[in-house]
Order: sequence, then structure tokens, then C-alpha cells
Amino acid sequence: AEHQHARYNPLRDDWVLVSAHRVKRPWQGQLEKPPAEDVPRWDPNNPLCPGAIRANGEVNPQYEGTFVFPNDFPALQPDAPEPDDSDHPLFRAAPARGVCKVMCFHPWSDLTLPLMSLPEIRAVIDAWAELATELGASYPWVQIFENKGAMMGCSNPHPHCQVWASSFLPNEACLEDRTQRQHLSQHGVPMLLEYAEQEARRK
Repeated sequence: AEHQHARYNPLRDDWVLVSAHRVKRPWQGQLEKPPAEDVPRWDPNNPLCPGAIRANGEVNPQYEGTFVFPNDFPALQPDAPEPDDSDHPLFRAAPARGVCKVMCFHPWSDLTLPLMSLPEIRAVIDAWAELATELGASYPWVQIFENKGAMMGCSNPHPHCQVWASSFLPNEACLEDRTQRQHLSQHGVPMLLEYAEQEARRK
């Protein structure tokens, strides 16, 4: 723990340099100012609010819980055309199709998930499960994620997340799927289960 060493990451099947002694440096990193806390509870010009008009001209319903809708600016579309054949192996392309949705957690813009009531949070989790099941029936990969704050790429303070379903496994998921299948085949136990058990035993 006091000296640099390479540590194996079994999930990625690669090695990472760990230089624990460098945390003793005097530099503590850049500090960012917290974002302004003046988010209105409801804003008719915010396209995620109930009753507001979105970029595509659709009007949101007066929703009172979670609200799911197709992303107006999707990274993936289900009917994307096949890419042209490549004339060189270094310039290959493959089809990438999918569905992108947005899910608002709550009608109020001035809430974040940790500030919601337990029943409201449970409703969000239930909606995540429904979306994962529904989209997972047609696509091999469903990813639900939330960007929080402008620094992380969030374009709207209203409490919401993205749901992407794709016709392919992303690179990280593909790699981790392979390493976990190998571990199960070689050791007869799921890697992450064994890892959690080892962490608990070693405290």
C-alpha cells in the first residue's frame, strides 16, 4: 500500500498502475464552485416540465410521477440505414441501431433523486425495471444512466435520466461479459459474487 505496484483488474483483464504514495502530495485538486440553487419548481420554458413544449413541438402531459418519452435528440435510432461497405479493412463500419428514451423522475425541477420520498424513489426504480425488461426483449444491451450537473454533460437540471438500448454490446460491456464468462467456466462461480464475498471476508 505504500509503494507503487501494478494491480490486476480481472473484470477488464488488464493491469493498472497504483501509486498510493502520491496521495501525500500537497496539491488537493481543483475546487469547483457549487451550481446555483435557484432552479424553479416549474418552468413553462423547461422542455422536461409537465405541460411544457419539447424541441419537437410535442406538449408534455401534466404528469404527476415518472414520465418516459422518446429522446428528441437520440444517439441511436431503430431504423438507421446500413453503412456503406468499406474499401479498406482500416475503415470498417457496422450497423448501430437502437432506442433512446428520457425518463423524468418527478414533475418538480427543484428536486433530485435523494430528496424524493421513498415511494417516489421506488416508482423510479420500478419504471427502470419495466424499461429494462421491455427494451431488453428486443435489444441485447440496455443502459440506464443519469448525468448530474453541467460539468458532467447534463443539459437540464430537471431530475431525469437517459435510457439507451442498442443492437450491440458496447466495448466495456463486451469485454466484461467475456471475462466473467471465462471466470465462471474456469472457477464455477460468478466473478462478481466471488469478489463481493472476498471483500466481505477481508473487510
